[in-house]
Amino acid sequence: MKSKNAEMKIPESELEAEDRGAEEERPRESDSNILDLSSDYPRDKHISIQRHLADLEKLADLRDDERKPCPLCPEEKFKACYSHKLHRHLQNLHWKVSVEFEGYRMCICHLSCRPVKPNLVGDQTLSKMGAHYHCIICSATIVRRTDMIGHINRHVNKGETESRFSTVRAPKSSYKVVKESATDVQVLPNHSTPQKTDSYFNPKMKLNRQLIFCALAVLAGERKPIECLDAFGATGIMGLQWAKHLRSSVKVTINDCNENSVTMIKENCHLNKMKVKLNSREEDNGETVGNGEENSDTIEVTKMDANVVMHLRSFDFIHLDPFGTSVNYLDSAFRNVRNLGIVSLTSTDISSLYAKAQHVALRHYGCNIVRTEYYKELAARAVIAAVTRAAARCNKGIEVLLAVALEHFVLVVVRVIRGPTPADDSAKKVRYLIHCQWCEERVFQKEGNMVEENPYQQLPCDCHGSMPGKTAVLLGPLWSGSLFNTGFLRRMLLEAVQYGLDEAQPLLKTLVCEAECTTPKHFSTHSPGDENKQEECGVYIRTQNTSAESYLVHGKRKSEEVLRSAAKRQRAEHSAEHPPFYYNVHRHSIKGMNMPKLNKFLNYLSEAGYRVSRTHFDPMGVRTNAPLAQFKTILMKYSTPTYVGAQAEGPVHLPGEIQVGEEVPAAAVMKVEEAEVAEDKSGVATTVFTESYPTHCAAE
Repeated sequence: MKSKNAEMKIPESELEAEDRGAEEERPRESDSNILDLSSDYPRDKHISIQRHLADLEKLADLRDDERKPCPLCPEEKFKACYSHKLHRHLQNLHWKVSVEFEGYRMCICHLSCRPVKPNLVGDQTLSKMGAHYHCIICSATIVRRTDMIGHINRHVNKGETESRFSTVRAPKSSYKVVKESATDVQVLPNHSTPQKTDSYFNPKMKLNRQLIFCALAVLAGERKPIECLDAFGATGIMGLQWAKHLRSSVKVTINDCNENSVTMIKENCHLNKMKVKLNSREEDNGETVGNGEENSDTIEVTKMDANVVMHLRSFDFIHLDPFGTSVNYLDSAFRNVRNLGIVSLTSTDISSLYAKAQHVALRHYGCNIVRTEYYKELAARAVIAAVTRAAARCNKGIEVLLAVALEHFVLVVVRVIRGPTPADDSAKKVRYLIHCQWCEERVFQKEGNMVEENPYQQLPCDCHGSMPGKTAVLLGPLWSGSLFNTGFLRRMLLEAVQYGLDEAQPLLKTLVCEAECTTPKHFSTHSPGDENKQEECGVYIRTQNTSAESYLVHGKRKSEEVLRSAAKRQRAEHSAEHPPFYYNVHRHSIKGMNMPKLNKFLNYLSEAGYRVSRTHFDPMGVRTNAPLAQFKTILMKYSTPTYVGAQAEGPVHLPGEIQVGEEVPAAAVMKVEEAEVAEDKSGVATTVFTESYPTHCAAE
C-alpha cells in the first residue's frame, strides 16, 4: 500500500509543478495579447500583410549558407534558393505589387488560400495556383490589384477601418456637412455613389427637391395640417426641409429600410434642432428624442419597407424617390392616399425611359417606346400612364399637375381624385401613339375599340403612300392628356419666390409658358383673364388676391351668380390644353440654309395663327399645334441660304426681311428674281425660289 501511495504521489507532484508552470506562463500570454490588441490591426492577420520588407524577409529566415523557400509561394511555383535570389524574388514579385493601407502592405500571395475550381483534362486534374491579395480589414481574397484598391476604398467610405469582421461606423470627423436651403445634413464621403453607400445624397437633384417642396407648400396652403411622407429618406434632407420651412402646416414622416440611414436621419434631425419621434410603438410610451418642445418641430422617423408604411397609414402627400424605377411602390401609394392628396414620384431609370434599354421599359412600364426627337416627353407620358393604371386599380383618378423630364430624372406630380368615374375618365386618356419613322410626325390613336382598315390615314403626312414598306410604328400605351396645370404652377412659382428658391423659378416660368402655350414675352404673374381663383379637379382654390368671401372649401361650392360665371370662364380656359409633343428646330432644318433665331421663329409661327411656346424638355424644341409640313414651310421661308460668295461679301436679305429705308448691298451678287408658290401632292403650299448665281460660283 505504501508503495502504491508513493507511486500515486509522484504524479500529483508532477501535476502541481505543471500547474505552477502554467500559471507563470499565463501572464506572459496575457501580456502578448495586450500588445496585439493595442496594435492597429488584429494579431491574426495573414502573413502576406507586413509593414516593412525586412519583416517579410524575417519570415523567410534568410541565411547565406542554406536554401530557403518563399513563404508566399508554393514549392511547385518557386523552389528553395539562396538568400540573394530569394531577396530579389520577395522584393520584385511580392513587395512592389503590394497594396498599401495606413502603413501596412498587402503583398501578393500565391499560396492555395483561395479556392479555385479545378480544370479537368481527360483523367488528370490540373490545379491552378491563382495569385491573390488578402484584405487587411475583412480577410477577403481578391485577385486583381485594381479590385483590391477599390475594395479598400469601399471599406474606408463605409467607415470600416478598424475592426476586422464587424462593421464600425465612421468617426464624426470623417462626416461631411452639406447645407442646402438653410438645412444642414451630414453625409459620408461616398454620398454620391448610390450602390456603395447607405446614405445617398445627390447635389444635382437640388432642383428636384425644390420643385417637390413648392408642390407641398401649395398643398399646405389649401388645408392644414397635412401628413406627408418621404418614403426613401436616405439622409433625410427632403423631410427636414419640409419641417423646417413649413413648420406647423405639415406633419413629416421620414422612412428608410436601412438601419444606418435611419441613424443618420436622427443625427441630422438633432443637427437641425428637430425633435425625433422614433415610431408608432414608442409614441404610446411618450418616448421622444431631442431638445425641442413644440410639436411643430417633431419629425417621425420609421424603419420599414416603403410598401408597408403606405399600407399601414394614410397620408396627404407622398413622395417616392427610390433608386431606379418607382413602379413597385405605386399600388401601395394609391391605396391609402387621401382624397385630393398629391403623389409625387421621381424616376431615375433614364436608360429605360429614354429608350436606351427598350426591353426594360416594356418590362417595368408595359410600354413600347423608341428613340425619337421628343423622347423626354415620351418618357414622362410613359410614367404617367403607369401611374394612371395603378390609381385606376384602386378606383381613383388623377390630374397631372406637373411633369418634368431633365437629364438625370423624370418627376411627375399628380393629384388623386377618389371615385370610379374619375378613374374611368383617367383610364380613357391612356392611348397608343402612331409615329412615322420617316418624318417623325405623330398622332394619338382615336378613341374606340373598332379596328381601322388603314391606320396610316390618321397621320397628317403621306409617307406611307410615297415610301415603300411600313413607315409607322405603334408606341405606348401613353398618357394623352395634359402634362401641366397652369393654376397649380403659378402658385408653385409664388411659393418659390416667397422661400427664395432661385433655381426653381426659371424652370417654373418656362413651365407656365409651356402650359399656356405662349412665348415668354407674354408671361405675367397673373392668371389668364386676371381671375383670382382657379379650378383644379373640380375644386376652387383661393389665390393671394382673392378675398375671404370668395374662398371655397374642398367639395363645396357657393351659389352666387358671380362665382358660377367665373367657373364657366375657368372651364373654357382650361379646356384649351397645350399641344402634345414638340419639334426640334435643328432636326428639321434645311441643309445649306441659315435658320432664323428661335425667338423670331416663334413669332413667325404665332403670326401664322398657330399656338407656340418653348419647352423645358428640349432647349431647341418648339411646342406648337402646327402640322409638321407647315412647320417646315415657315422654317424654310425665313431661312437664308449660306453661300461662300454671299458670306464673303455680306449677308443675304430676302424681300420679306428688307426693312423700310434699308438699302440692299450692291456687293450681293445673288438676286432673288422670282418666288413661285407651288402646291405639292399633299396640298401643302411651298415656296420655290429661282436664283441667279455669279459666274465664278458656277465655275466652282
